Amino acid sequence: MTLLITGLHGFVGSNLVSAFKENHTIYGLSSSTEREGAVKTCSWNELDKLPETDVIIHLAGKAHDTKNQSEAKEYFDINFGLTRKIFDYFLQSNARKFIFFSSVKAAADFVESDILTEDVIPKPVGPYGKSKIAAENYIISQFSIVNSQLKNVYILRPCMIHGPGNKGNLNLLYSVVGKGIPWPLGAFENKRSFVNIWNLAYIIKQFIETNPLSGIYHLADDEPVSTNEIIELIAESKNRKPKIWKINKSLIAFAAKAGNHLHLPLNSERLRKLTENYIVSNQKMKTALGIDRLPVDVRTGLQRTLSTF
Repeated sequence: MTLLITGLHGFVGSNLVSAFKENHTIYGLSSSTEREGAVKTCSWNELDKLPETDVIIHLAGKAHDTKNQSEAKEYFDINFGLTRKIFDYFLQSNARKFIFFSSVKAAADFVESDILTEDVIPKPVGPYGKSKIAAENYIISQFSIVNSQLKNVYILRPCMIHGPGNKGNLNLLYSVVGKGIPWPLGAFENKRSFVNIWNLAYIIKQFIETNPLSGIYHLADDEPVSTNEIIELIAESKNRKPKIWKINKSLIAFAAKAGNHLHLPLNSERLRKLTENYIVSNQKMKTALGIDRLPVDVRTGLQRTLSTF
């Protein structure tokens, strides 16, 4: 097939180009330069120069700024504005499928129940999640046109993605363990969902080559993993013994409250984010694609990623 990938220079885009370049013809849409593996890359002002494609994979966007230094307008200009622009192009083109990478943060900043499913009423917090849900809502508002044209649209909400070239929180944790700094929150057995880039590429391949119903799908590995387990895997990858301190939870909570007033690195909000559960269901996606289990289990995926650091 012929694929158009926006944001193909990013972490996910680069990995998808590598995964698909042997079996598909790839074109790019980017503000950056040409990329190996893509036949041609056009700028956002050159939509009229794009060749006809079968599938559009829209990755381009402004990533979540954990330091909260970005303006809300910047998120909406990119995450909503560019999505509307490329989706309008899709409706006017002969492309049959549109795959939009949203985020679980469009659904919820934290999981109120045991597990996050697609049935949740979206309650995004902050401009990143709100800009993503605005883009989702615009796409959904055009579904009558999509259906009349016999096209398919997939809104994908991945949780934290990791793999070669990953620059997220996993790198920070890797650095902490590498410096021999003990993890002081071992008493909190919180679990989080991840999706490794190998499973992600496999999932996208299935959406490209099969015809599930249009809709919203959460993307995650088959099992969640605890922070303690991740630290153990990092230590194992560095041939070190993990240093996990299981300090009394009440004492940690007291220290975090003190941090609220003294502006210390650990405060109540940061403690919540470091110790909360964030488990994402991938069952709707697997049912739609006819998958029993994803090819790479969570532990193997993390080990592969850590081997590239």
